[in-house]
Amino acid sequence: ITPEGVVTTWAGTAGVSGSTDGTGAAARFTYPVAVTMDESSNLYVADSGNNTIRKITPEGVVTTLAGTARVTGDANGTGAAASFNALGGIASDSSGNLYVVDIGSNTVRKITAAGVVTTLAGTVGVPGSTDATGTAASFNTPYGIAVDPSGDLYVTDTGNNAIRKITAAGVVTTLAGTASPTGGNADGTGAAASFGGPAGVTVDSSGNVYVTDMNSYTIRKITAAGVVTTVAGAAGVPGSTDATVGTDARFYVPY
Repeated sequence: ITPEGVVTTWAGTAGVSGSTDGTGAAARFTYPVAVTMDESSNLYVADSGNNTIRKITPEGVVTTLAGTARVTGDANGTGAAASFNALGGIASDSSGNLYVVDIGSNTVRKITAAGVVTTLAGTVGVPGSTDATGTAASFNTPYGIAVDPSGDLYVTDTGNNAIRKITAAGVVTTLAGTASPTGGNADGTGAAASFGGPAGVTVDSSGNVYVTDMNSYTIRKITAAGVVTTVAGAAGVPGSTDATVGTDARFYVPY
């Protein structure tokens, strides 16, 4: 989509699923759910239905970077030797590394530019909310992920209704929210704040984190100090209203 709103299809064919590598419309995807771009303008797609990570060059050439189509698992390895289990969000850092949320395994995986896959944080198959380092930490149905300018990661831990932070060394802490299956919509600092199904996430150049809060129908902002505010939408009030004041606008399950 150009800045003028002109929409074209960059890769894949509408209504036709598959796992074929190729150029433009000759390539196939199955339920791609997230995308990120590196500093060379290559796109990387979390191809969830195929359990693979796909790369698209600026010329539209699609290849499979990691995973094997329709093979489910949690194996670390290089390229096709690695496996994933229900991919979610994907993000890239300034060094060309990718980070993906492996929803089904409750883990966050790291993929180098050469396609080497490792588990950065989380325990395979063990849901939880433990803050710790690497595989000693736990998540509960994580979905979105973003990288800040310092290389720290932010994950929407959807099942816990919390926002988690992961350093480059794999140290996991809870930035905002308290692990809860029901959640809420309270603004506040750190554990005093609550979310109702956080999903999408991004971060700005100042380190502020922005989250779509699905079940609250709102967009939330979180400062680096963990201060949470509602920047758009009204908690519990769905709709489609545009407005010049954020909280007068309405959303319906923003994702």
